[in-house]
Amino acid sequence: MNRMPDSFRLLPGADDSPVILHVPHSSRVVPEPVRGGIVLDDRALARELDHITDAHTAEIAAAAATAAPATPWRFVNRLSRLVIDPERFPDEREEMLAAGMGAVYTRTTHREQLRPADVDHRPLIERYFHPYAQAMASAVADRLAAVGHAVIVDIHSYPSRPLPYELHGEGPRPPICLGTDSFHTPAELLAHAQEAFAGFGGTGINSPFAGTYVPLEYYGKDRRVSALMIEIRRDVYMEEPGGPAGTGLTALATALADLVGAVSRR
Repeated sequence: MNRMPDSFRLLPGADDSPVILHVPHSSRVVPEPVRGGIVLDDRALARELDHITDAHTAEIAAAAATAAPATPWRFVNRLSRLVIDPERFPDEREEMLAAGMGAVYTRTTHREQLRPADVDHRPLIERYFHPYAQAMASAVADRLAAVGHAVIVDIHSYPSRPLPYELHGEGPRPPICLGTDSFHTPAELLAHAQEAFAGFGGTGINSPFAGTYVPLEYYGKDRRVSALMIEIRRDVYMEEPGGPAGTGLTALATALADLVGAVSRR
């Protein structure tokens, strides 16, 4: 794990910490060779990055890691999700294919063309998706070997108003949405999160976004791997759609640190 590609980074935590803070969508970086396959002009691309990027979530995770009683591990994507989205299924299981947003996006948040519909996804999948997935699976394996279990806390944000690409945007949009999985999210983990984030005006479950990330090697197979998605409504901590963070960032980092501390005690 010491020679990772520049496209992602594993930041070490405490040897006895089971927690991996996963930050997949915080970057705006699109490498030039990938940029060449995107049909948007620079202004439209900047606008799309404002909408699609989970801005400042890497900073929230970093501040939480510093404040937590036992430092969690952090796995951070250093490239934009417009390169590849590491949390999508890379095949027909992915429901977001219907919106042109599988592992490789062909449509924008406003359902405009991002790449040609007939683009060959394989080079991006091979270059970026598979190494990311393998490295994340290795990080989980390392926690299982060291501690006997792993807790993935998947950190995202979402806009206060639905964007056209959302398949389930008609539901509630609470300040904090907690995404769960029936196999990998135990009731205790969910309860800890509800308590940690209770002070932001309410939490909801699986609306407007559901589920959580688990590497496919473990997905639906190994209950030693637990996971929860934290979706933060952006008006809680930043100026939308792509503006600076506000004072809410510090409070969110404190809440996340509290969650890390709670699930580290086992």
